[in-house]
Amino acid sequence: MSAKLCPKIILEGTRLTLKTDIAFALNEHPRIVGPRKYRYHSPLISAEWCAFTNVPWGRGLINFEPQEEDRAMETYKTWARLFELLCYYSWIIDRFHISTRAYQLQTYDTDYDFGWLEERLAALGFHLVFCTRTPESFEAARGERIKISGKPDQYDNLDVFIREQELMRRLIGESVLPTLELDMSDSNVGSAVERIADWLRETGGAWAKE
Repeated sequence: MSAKLCPKIILEGTRLTLKTDIAFALNEHPRIVGPRKYRYHSPLISAEWCAFTNVPWGRGLINFEPQEEDRAMETYKTWARLFELLCYYSWIIDRFHISTRAYQLQTYDTDYDFGWLEERLAALGFHLVFCTRTPESFEAARGERIKISGKPDQYDNLDVFIREQELMRRLIGESVLPTLELDMSDSNVGSAVERIADWLRETGGAWAKE
């Protein structure tokens, strides 16, 4: 097996499950991307980027409107092709197609079939990490988040996140990708990263598929 580390990780989960914090920590962890004597910008991407509209908290690959469907699907195809072309590199994704399915189902009652995407992701060795927390732990997580959030009112109704988490659990249960459910109720990012690193080594996900 190659010694070169090039894991391909998708972090999914509702808000307040610390996905972004975990993504940044993974992207600098020697067990994930190798030892570094200086910092550099390896890929860390997100479907949550609001790149379809020229306003803060606008629309993007997750919350696109029905008339933007073609644009969204073309974006997913472009990402898939880029991953295939650059297959011997690490990719860490902070929310992707599961988040899109969940949002579109909840908002427009439309379920997009990403079977074609998952086949391509699986062939490349992508692994899925489902970040969760217990319902009672959301309140404390909100308390910490609103200290730094630029839009704190988005966390007013925690029931929205609890319901979305259950929907995402169902959708992830349909995925063909190797999956780790990661309980973040303790908000311990350091421990979470170590658990992911252990799992990737156990499953062979830390290295490229040949």
